[in-house]
Amino acid sequence: MSTAAPASPLRYLGGYPEPLLAQVRELIETERLGPMLARRYPEPHQVRTDRALFDYVDELKSRHMRNAGPLAKVHYDNKLHVIRNALGTHTAVSRVQGGRLVAKREIRVATLFRDAPAAFLRMIVVHELAHLKQREHDKAFYALCTHMEPDYHQLEFDTRLYLTQLELAAGSGDAG
Repeated sequence: MSTAAPASPLRYLGGYPEPLLAQVRELIETERLGPMLARRYPEPHQVRTDRALFDYVDELKSRHMRNAGPLAKVHYDNKLHVIRNALGTHTAVSRVQGGRLVAKREIRVATLFRDAPAAFLRMIVVHELAHLKQREHDKAFYALCTHMEPDYHQLEFDTRLYLTQLELAAGSGDAG
């Protein structure tokens, strides 16, 4: 018999107020969380390949952040969620090329977003694009996120609910 404590089903929701967490617990206990998310976010996306993801990210970047430097690489990464407990990352690698300092920017998105609703992919892409200009999760960062996606805060919360549902379904052996 295992003595390890089970992972909190609300580990993605740290920092939210207790009354809201109580509502989430009730949705979980009554098995309404998954159906609620499926009703609210029925739209899948067609961004299946790394090339399609690059084009999707680049289009959002062109629309909202014309002055940000070019992206060298954008791809799905199947190691992000497991190893780093991250859903996306952004990096800038600087190299000297011919006496110039050149920065190559890269965005990686957790592979689980390949099968997520379209709105959740958009939220994580907006989040990582905002990091191109704002490194810290501060007021300016979230202002940029909401500039690119007005419903950003709701989508971030619902993405956290989605991750909670995925974890609960995996623990029970259900597919979704």
